[in-house]
Amino acid sequence: MLPKAFQVAVLSSFIVGCASVPMESTESSTQAKLFNPPPEGQAGIYVYRDSSFGGALKKDIWIDGKCVGESAPYTFFYEVVAGDQEHTISTESEFSPNDLVLETQAGKNYYVEQYIKMGVFVGGANLKQVEETKGQADIAKLDLAKGGSCSR
Repeated sequence: MLPKAFQVAVLSSFIVGCASVPMESTESSTQAKLFNPPPEGQAGIYVYRDSSFGGALKKDIWIDGKCVGESAPYTFFYEVVAGDQEHTISTESEFSPNDLVLETQAGKNYYVEQYIKMGVFVGGANLKQVEETKGQADIAKLDLAKGGSCSR
């Protein structure tokens, strides 16, 4: 059994502190929040983190093995992908990535929430697809993070 002081310290790291990541301009964030349809033949994927739980943790996000970026609390990403195809969205977790597979349709946007879950040693992350109305309402309160930089 771990000493009680260590357990408290680990739990506290999930609740306090706040990681930060590079952000896009306010104009870019506002434009992404218009939720316009993606270009012809393509689909849009919004991945967001709408919680301060695990605020000190940054977690990588990938789509089809390509780095989207590192998330922090109250941030989102928007990526355009080929429509009418299956895509794998992944996020790092304690021991291995967690994946969500989406079958996309061209001309449609998809909304994926990344959430932090308590783990054995550190917090892990997972993903879930959410309905359009929930995704848009959540993202309206968030800021667009700069993409392309992952920790591994």
